[in-house]
Amino acid sequence: MSSDSLVWYILRRILQAVPVIIGIVLLNFTLLHLAPGDPAMVYIGEAGGASEETLKAVRKEFGLDKSLSEQLFIYGKKLLTGDFGFSYFQGKPVLELILEKIWATALLVLTAMFMAITIGVFTRVMVAQRPASTASAFITVFSLLGFAMPSFWLGIMLILAFSLYLPLFPGYGMMTAGYGANVWLTLMDTLHHLVLPATTLGFILIGPYSRLSRASMLEVIGSDYIRTARAKGLPERRVIFKHALRNAILPILTMAGMQLGRLLAGAVLVETVFSWPGMGRLMFDGILRRDYPLIMGVLFFSSVLVIAVNLITDVLYGVLDPRIRRR
Repeated sequence: MSSDSLVWYILRRILQAVPVIIGIVLLNFTLLHLAPGDPAMVYIGEAGGASEETLKAVRKEFGLDKSLSEQLFIYGKKLLTGDFGFSYFQGKPVLELILEKIWATALLVLTAMFMAITIGVFTRVMVAQRPASTASAFITVFSLLGFAMPSFWLGIMLILAFSLYLPLFPGYGMMTAGYGANVWLTLMDTLHHLVLPATTLGFILIGPYSRLSRASMLEVIGSDYIRTARAKGLPERRVIFKHALRNAILPILTMAGMQLGRLLAGAVLVETVFSWPGMGRLMFDGILRRDYPLIMGVLFFSSVLVIAVNLITDVLYGVLDPRIRRR
């Protein structure tokens, strides 16, 4: 395939993502505004209550006095210019709030994904030659726990075990106050705070990666080129890690892109449990206060991020396997 073919493949994928983004905007806006509750009432309640005239003034200030179609048109027009709106309760532009919190969420999500892929894949690789062994059965049970265990419950248990009863790790926050003057101490302190929330978030993904890597390794190990490599007398470790794993890892990369949405959804609960100052905690606060612009901004940004990662995954597959571009 030529480079022009790859360019058209990428453009086609981008054009396919446009209606998805439009649908997400419409769905987020409609569901939020049709849900019961009034942001103006919440706002006035926090201010200590007010009269009906004040309530009408607050609705007018927030733009809630207009019809749903008018509000949607205004929101869509602002969105095209990169304006995500103004948070009712935070007193800042939504985009500014998101950019402040995204790095904390990125650190948490990427660490959890790295942990899940490393443990899920390499534990299966180590027992790939003995799929019916006791070690393989133990890994299977361990993986099923990741499927079944709620992340918020696991987070609470880890806080009780390793922050309260056995105080090894901090149970809340991203860093200790007063470490900002020293870069090295700040880095180590942040990593110390990261252990429990990243473990909680990563544990829910170990199961999918472990099961998929098991199926991929069993399929690859039975291939002709693996038997040929063994017949040549290559060491078993080299056969597994250099030949088998390189081909079995492709489905794992696909799942990594698909599971980003699940990680971002899980981050809402995990960041709330551990008071981690990321987008998930920002989203939770917005939901409690019915902060429409903030909720829609976080949802839109998260959705576009998931679509972008899946788009990158599709493009990488198009580069690695030119046959996919013909589909």
